[in-house]
Amino acid sequence: MGSTIFAEMSALAVSTGSVNLGQGFPDTDGPREVAEAAAAAILGGRGNQYPPVPGIPELRQAIAEHQRRFYGLEFDPDTEVQVTTGATEAIAAALLALVEPGDEVIAFEPYYDSYAACIALAGGTRVPVTLPAPDFRPDLGALRSAVTGRTRLILLNTPHNPTGTVFTRDELTAIAELACERDLLVICDEVYEHMVYTGEHVPIGSLPGMRERTVSISSAGKTFSFTGWKVGWVTATPELVLAVRAVKQFLTFVSSGPFQYAVAEALRMPDAYFAGISEGLRAKRDLLCTGLAEVGFVVYPPDGTYFVTTDIRELGAADGVEFCRDLPRQAGVVAIPNSVFYDDAEAGRTQVRFAFCKRPEVLQDALARIEKWASGR
Repeated sequence: MGSTIFAEMSALAVSTGSVNLGQGFPDTDGPREVAEAAAAAILGGRGNQYPPVPGIPELRQAIAEHQRRFYGLEFDPDTEVQVTTGATEAIAAALLALVEPGDEVIAFEPYYDSYAACIALAGGTRVPVTLPAPDFRPDLGALRSAVTGRTRLILLNTPHNPTGTVFTRDELTAIAELACERDLLVICDEVYEHMVYTGEHVPIGSLPGMRERTVSISSAGKTFSFTGWKVGWVTATPELVLAVRAVKQFLTFVSSGPFQYAVAEALRMPDAYFAGISEGLRAKRDLLCTGLAEVGFVVYPPDGTYFVTTDIRELGAADGVEFCRDLPRQAGVVAIPNSVFYDDAEAGRTQVRFAFCKRPEVLQDALARIEKWASGR
C-alpha cells in the first residue's frame, strides 16, 4: 500500500496546492560545485555512454575512501564496491541475490515500503519485528524469538525511516552477536548515515564478526540533496558484491554515468560539509516538532533522518490514512500515514509522518496552515 499512498498524496499535493511534507526529498539542490561537476562530465563526454557495470573507478575509489574516513572500514574499490541506481536498487539486488524461495527475512517495522516488495519478489517470507512507540527502540528479545531455522538474514535500517531511531552501539552489538551465533547475513540500509542528531551512526559491519556477513548500502541522494540522480552503492566482501552485481546487471545494467563523476567529487568534500548536514536539519526538525506539538500532535522527535513521526489521537482522530487524505483538502498540507509501513497496521494506525527537509519558510507556511485548520475545527 505504501507506493499507492505516496502516489495518491503526491497527486493531492498538486491538485490542492498543498505544502508537500509527505515525500522525503529536499526542496533545494545540493552544492553548486557538485552540480557543476555533473555538467562538466556531460559536456566533457564522460559517462554519456555505458559506464562499467561495477561503477566508474573514480567513484568506487571515493566510496572506499569515505568508508575509511568516517568509519575506519577498509574496502577494496575493485572487488568490494558496487555502484547501483540508488539505494533502492541496491536493496532489491541484494535481496534477490541472497534470498531463496522460502527463506525468512527479519525486518524492523515500520519500514521503507520497498523492503516488503523486494522480499516478496525474491520468494522470501517477511518476518516483522516491531519498533514500538513511543521510543521505537528494538525489542532484542522479540528479535531473538523471531529467528528460526529458515531465517536467512536481518534487514536493518539505521538511521531508521520512518521513526528516526538511530540504533545504539549496544543494540547493534546484540544484533551482531545474534547474526554470528545463528550464521545470518545482514543487509544494512544506511542512506541517512550523515543525518544524526542524537548519538552516533555505527555501521554494523564495523562490529566483530560482521565484516564478512554484512552488505552495507548507502547513496548520494540524501547526503548531497540530489535525489533525482539515483546514485547508490554497496560495500561488502567480494563474494557478496559479486552476488549483488550478478542481479544488478539484469535490473538496470548501468546508470547515472555523468553523475557518478560528480558524486566521486562530492564524497571528498571537507568534514565541515558533512557536519553541516545534521546541524542544518536539526534546526528544521526542532522547528517542525515544536510547531506540531503546539497544535496538538503528540510528537516523537527523531534521533536521525529527516522525518518526524506524530500521533493524531490528541486531535480526536483515529485513522492515519483517513487523516492524511483529509489534511490536504482541509489544511493544505500533505503527510504520510505510518500504517502503510507496517505489517500490523493497527500498530501504526494513528501515526503520521512529516518530512522536514524543506526550507524553513516552507515549514513555517505548513505550520501556519495546520494551526489555522486546527483552530477552526
